Amino acid sequence: MITHPASISTPAPDPDEERRRVQTARLLAYRDDGPLVHALGPRLGKGLPPVPATLVALIAVIALQVSGVLKPGPILLLPVLIVVLLVLPTAPRDHLGRLDWLTPPLLRGTEFLTIIVVGLASDAPKWLLFVLVYVVGYHTYDTVYRTRQSIWPPAWVFHAGLGWELRLLIIGVGAALGWLTPVLAVLTAYLFVLFAVESVNSWVRLDKASAQAGADAEQDLEASPEDAQEAATGEAERG
Repeated sequence: MITHPASISTPAPDPDEERRRVQTARLLAYRDDGPLVHALGPRLGKGLPPVPATLVALIAVIALQVSGVLKPGPILLLPVLIVVLLVLPTAPRDHLGRLDWLTPPLLRGTEFLTIIVVGLASDAPKWLLFVLVYVVGYHTYDTVYRTRQSIWPPAWVFHAGLGWELRLLIIGVGAALGWLTPVLAVLTAYLFVLFAVESVNSWVRLDKASAQAGADAEQDLEASPEDAQEAATGEAERG
């Protein structure tokens, strides 16, 4: 007697588990971690709690600025190193804590404040600092808006964008060596071209796909019942 193997039903995904997975993916995307974080993160074990560590980094940068110790020279690398050493170890966390949603805005605020503090101490052009902050802010807004539409930016964008950690390290090294203005100019131009071109191309492709889907749906609605029946009969005969 030949029996058919019993069909193995695939268990439905747990809605709560799926929600946590999406929340983690979104918060990690909003962090805008770069290649250095992705290279070192898996080696850091459980990591540090993201909100307290990022908040301490933010307070430390404020304290350095208020204390007046930030002068032109190698000391300008100090706030960058504090931020990187405190925030980078938070990457391995799943960001599912009650307050972990605060991590991306705290991290972005810390990044922006560090850029401004180091730039002002180096006497860099204020308009250049503003443009860099605007470019990174636009990238963050674009990422948030896309993920809320379930349109995830490609992973290579976050690596090519250097991540918050490499951007700060480049700025810190440039300030310590006295080359911050040209470094800011090159970094800002590079990020502007990268984020703008990728974002525009992505939305153009999405608009074309949406327009094509709309045109196909409209064509189906305009088809007469006879045409639809004839098309169905032709497909059945070919099958």
